[in-house]
Amino acid sequence: MPNSLNRPLQLFSVLLLVLAPALASSSLSVTRGSAIPSGNGMVAVIPTNEPSWSDRKPNPARAGSISGQVSHISGITGRKLPLTENTLIRAGDEILSTSGSATIKLADGSELRLSPQSRLRFNRLDRHRYSEATDTRLRLKKGELHSRVTPLSGKNSHFEITTPSAVASVRGTVFAIQAGNDGSSIQVTEGSVDFGSPGETRRIPAGYGATLSTDSRQGLSIRPLPPAPQIGAMPDVINSLPVQLSWQYQWPTRYRLDIFEKQTGNWVKSREVTGTQHALTNLDNGRYEIQLAALNGQGIAGVPDTIALEVNVQARTPDLATPADGASVNDDQPQFQWQLNGTNERARIEIAETESFDKLVATSEWAATSQAKPARKLSPGQYYWRVATRAGGNSKAVSDIRKVVINGTLPPVRIISVNYLNSQVRIYWEKVDTATGYQLQLSEEPEFRNIIKEADVDDTTAALRLIPGRRYFVRVKALSDGPLASRWGPGRELYLD
Repeated sequence: MPNSLNRPLQLFSVLLLVLAPALASSSLSVTRGSAIPSGNGMVAVIPTNEPSWSDRKPNPARAGSISGQVSHISGITGRKLPLTENTLIRAGDEILSTSGSATIKLADGSELRLSPQSRLRFNRLDRHRYSEATDTRLRLKKGELHSRVTPLSGKNSHFEITTPSAVASVRGTVFAIQAGNDGSSIQVTEGSVDFGSPGETRRIPAGYGATLSTDSRQGLSIRPLPPAPQIGAMPDVINSLPVQLSWQYQWPTRYRLDIFEKQTGNWVKSREVTGTQHALTNLDNGRYEIQLAALNGQGIAGVPDTIALEVNVQARTPDLATPADGASVNDDQPQFQWQLNGTNERARIEIAETESFDKLVATSEWAATSQAKPARKLSPGQYYWRVATRAGGNSKAVSDIRKVVINGTLPPVRIISVNYLNSQVRIYWEKVDTATGYQLQLSEEPEFRNIIKEADVDDTTAALRLIPGRRYFVRVKALSDGPLASRWGPGRELYLD
């Protein structure tokens, strides 16, 4: 019996002696960051020198320039508000562009340009508390996003954009990505991007594009981008618009033209053009970046050619045409005409009651036209008018000043009641607010060719003594001290038995 008890003990001792060196060597080879059994059977983790993402802190983005209709949807409240410049964008928020576009600055200096008809969600915007490592995860639900990503700091930094069908992972590059119902596509102009379905990405270098269809049978397609067209020489400063942008290329017939404000990055214009030239017009004064890229058969933009130019257009004084100085007009919304002397100018009429133009009583809309009517009717009286021109957004000029008199017309007066009492008749008529008095005429015929009585009346009623058995006709018109044309109201028949 003792021998049977000692045998397991002996086996355990032998096993311990055999395993002891291995255990000792194992304990010596444990590195920082690996897991080892603790005394209570739990797993203990030895800290590493690499950043732990439990030490994250929020790293919000900020809206840059916005043009058109762009909305900001809060990830906390779900509230939808117009996106405004300098708005903070936090993880969970969404940006929805309809007819507008927006530039967005990330905290690490990366820049995003969201095109119209797009929806972008910010899934993660983090920074490690004790290092420069960042973690940015975006989701482009639909539309197009242009990205200029700052080179990432540290091997643990991440910058990733997902779409409903693909994922793009970058470490510092310039690229554009699109998401639609048919799939996703990407064009890389600087650096490289890992692009494809999750877990099956391929590295796309600069000068190449890739398309991933939602049809699983087609897979990932990688093709060289169309090379950049060559934009012709242009002056550094443009003093008049429109100006022709021309370029050279061999075979494409379609191109994508993008215009950005140099200072703000605002997306001023994006359109498809054909041929080898296009007129630039309606640009405010300032510095711009012009990008022109050829489109392949699938409508994918290639590598763009880029030029910078400055617009500095000055407004010029217009020449007034009609009405002449001091003219009287009967129309309460008269037509004003002038001649523009500059290029790419917009103009409007300005009307005031004094020559100082301290307070405008009426204007027209700004338009590239040489004639206009005031936006509202003018009360009868004397006014001063001029034409203001605007060019380049910040250059203005005004014409000489002219005087105009609006005659206008008083409304016709309608008789509303007639009372008979013995041989007297009392009539009542409508009140005209701008009238200073009224004139009454009495005749024995409806044409009022022979007036038997005419009187000026201050009130809106008058009494007449008539001869019984005769028919009479009466009418009233309003009077004014100003430049007002009066009109007779309809006649009313009177008869005393």
